[in-house]
Amino acid sequence: MLYSLVMIVFLVLILFVMHRSMEWSITSEQARELLDTAENVSDAQNYMNQHPELVIDDSVVYKSTNDRLFFYVFDGDGRLLNFSRASFRIEPFILDVMQDWNLPEGEVSVYTKSGENGHVSKIMMTAKHVSGTWNGARTGQTVYVGKDVTAMYNGMEKSTYALAIVGVVALLIATAVGHILSGKAMVPLKAAYEKQRQFAADASHELRTPLAVVMASAELLQNDPSIQSPFLKQVIEDVRDEVKKMTKLVSDLLVVARSDNKALKLKLQKFDLSGLLEQTSRLMQPLADQKHITLNTYNLEKTEIQADEQK
Repeated sequence: MLYSLVMIVFLVLILFVMHRSMEWSITSEQARELLDTAENVSDAQNYMNQHPELVIDDSVVYKSTNDRLFFYVFDGDGRLLNFSRASFRIEPFILDVMQDWNLPEGEVSVYTKSGENGHVSKIMMTAKHVSGTWNGARTGQTVYVGKDVTAMYNGMEKSTYALAIVGVVALLIATAVGHILSGKAMVPLKAAYEKQRQFAADASHELRTPLAVVMASAELLQNDPSIQSPFLKQVIEDVRDEVKKMTKLVSDLLVVARSDNKALKLKLQKFDLSGLLEQTSRLMQPLADQKHITLNTYNLEKTEIQADEQK
């Protein structure tokens, strides 16, 4: 699930970057084409201004409405001087855009037109002032150049959708393959875990028998009337207590081995902490004597606490 989540985020990021990259690529290339066209039309209009005797062939000026590239040349009074018309479907919208034009020269912008039938058109336009003079004064003429880039934007959106679908399918396949491979990778791990658990169970089971023998022997010695030495009786009592603890530990180990519990639950009960401390000190005394260490014991007051005595 974590792998799938990371891949989903990565896929969304990739789609966003690719979409923005395609949009930038289309916009920059079309903008360069419009700027070049605007420059050419401006030069041509300036030439016609310098040679008014030239006769313009309307059949050349008027291009087919299927041509997506168009231009209009207006003078300072808003009169149309030259044109290569856009499609009749978008021309009224383009005229409105040119009437409200407020962008600086050389800047390209994309305008969106929504039709009554839900059809959306994308129009890219720019403007350029015609250089030179006309009748001894600056022309004041402006060239508006545009192009219908609807098909390009639609193609870009379809490409993005196609990439998204392919990405989702690839993600599902990758998730399924990852699930299968992770399942195969878990097989040896599960086998090793089962071996360890089986070993713990076998060891615990085998340890119970010798501990039971030692416990029985300690109880026999504890009940033997021939043993009168207080020291020996205390040693036998300590052995018996330690065997009890070992038996409890082995039982706990067996429970862990036979279950999936990560830890045993605490068995809280009230007991005397001072007695446990005195017993521990007494059990450690032989080892302290071997190490030439002096253990100082004090008379502890009875202190009951709530805890797991075994642990």
